[in-house]
Amino acid sequence: MQNPIQRLVYTFGQRTYSQLPLIGGPAAAAAIATKVQPMMAQQQQSTRQSSSSVLATESSNKGMIILNRPKALNAINLEMVRKIYKHLKKCEKSKSLLIIKGTGDKAFCAGGDVRALVDAGPTDESKSFFREEYTTNALIGNYKIPYIAIIDGITMGGGVGLSVHGKYRVATDRTLFAMPETAIGLFPDVGGSYFLPRLQGKLGLYLGLTGYRLRGADAFYAGIATHYCDSSKIPELETALLNCPDADDVPELLEKFHTKPEKPFSLQPVLEQINKNFSADSVEAILENLQNDGSDWAKKTLATLCKMSPTSMKVTYRQLELGSQLSLTQCLIMEYRLAVRHLEDRADFKEGVRALLIDKDQQPKWQPAQLSDVTEEHVQWFFRKLPDTEELKLK
Repeated sequence: MQNPIQRLVYTFGQRTYSQLPLIGGPAAAAAIATKVQPMMAQQQQSTRQSSSSVLATESSNKGMIILNRPKALNAINLEMVRKIYKHLKKCEKSKSLLIIKGTGDKAFCAGGDVRALVDAGPTDESKSFFREEYTTNALIGNYKIPYIAIIDGITMGGGVGLSVHGKYRVATDRTLFAMPETAIGLFPDVGGSYFLPRLQGKLGLYLGLTGYRLRGADAFYAGIATHYCDSSKIPELETALLNCPDADDVPELLEKFHTKPEKPFSLQPVLEQINKNFSADSVEAILENLQNDGSDWAKKTLATLCKMSPTSMKVTYRQLELGSQLSLTQCLIMEYRLAVRHLEDRADFKEGVRALLIDKDQQPKWQPAQLSDVTEEHVQWFFRKLPDTEELKLK
């Protein structure tokens, strides 16, 4: 079992991104078709030279968005969210398909600058980040043209929201996926309440509570990615997509580049245990099941859960339970209420960021500190409807 706390810092504030070990090596070169070679060369040059955090490129009837903050593992902020949304709306009306990817070979997108949100508190700007990010997630989930996310490298938090709701998600041997929010007193947002409970069995609840990291082909096996492609073939895949004469050919083209992973699903040996132990009707009952299980896997899982915010775990459990019966739009409206409440001092979010990012003692003092002390009233407070003027409005 992996400990998500040790490797969590990358997502939650620019100052700590460099602490993350390098993932994978540089992408191998691939042949580029003559028709789009100038465009690809121009993109690579622009990526190196441009100071823009989002590069929006176009070629005839194809669109591409490149997240361009490699030193920050392409983490997103409000300015980037606005640029992404604007280009998505434009391409939906004028292009036949859209590709989104990240600069560099380490990350697609490692999340958002959560430390800045905590520092700001419940201000209009911090609320605007969540509001506009979730609005972008909703647009992707209902996108009218083929949306292809190349999730090559770290894909967490906000990066999950920019990919998992799209029709096509291509994982590679360098993919590192996780939703590790419970470790900092948050909850798996960006539509986590929609896609997590729709994974096989209780896998989504397991991923949401523990923050377990899926590497490489595991993202495909779990259902996070629709296709798996070796990272050395990604440039060739992009070229083929940009050359694609008809959007109807995209499924066949992606299938052509899809390769059967060499390794089996790393969680396959414990899927039955995950389903059995996480089928309980409360977080407390899940922990009791794990104690009774007694296996090494169960002991490690229990140790991981005991480090998480008790409030966050209960909120996450309720969130996924409700989300299993809601549409993506309804889930995002619910999550916006949760996000606004997590900016308040009553939540563990601020303390979690303090412990992991500011003081870096990794000893958060959760309030309440025990699951048994997290009351139903406290959990319900997070889900309470906002004033009508403050609710997330999605078409």
